[in-house]
Amino acid sequence: MSYDYSAMVALSDPTRRAVFELVAARPRSVADLTRALPVSQPAVSQHLKVLRDAELVQVDRIGTRSIYRLDRKGLERLRTWLDGMWDVALASFAREIESFEEEVK
Repeated sequence: MSYDYSAMVALSDPTRRAVFELVAARPRSVADLTRALPVSQPAVSQHLKVLRDAELVQVDRIGTRSIYRLDRKGLERLRTWLDGMWDVALASFAREIESFEEEVK
């Protein structure tokens, strides 16, 4: 099974990660994000587009405002992948310990 790494690629950029963390703290508009970061509104909008495309955030239209919040489905997919990697790492560690114990005997 192949994994779509777009979420990890999206979070690899420090400014985009800051946008993501602000949205994770609470839903925010582009104006809120622009005030909180040392980047322009077009830059914030571009970072949000990448995060949306990676399914890390989604947008709700409230009147003329766009409010960004975390995308639960995308985060669950990322979490499942990370949990799987953790399981693989722990299994590998256990095999190494067992192999070492056999050598010591």
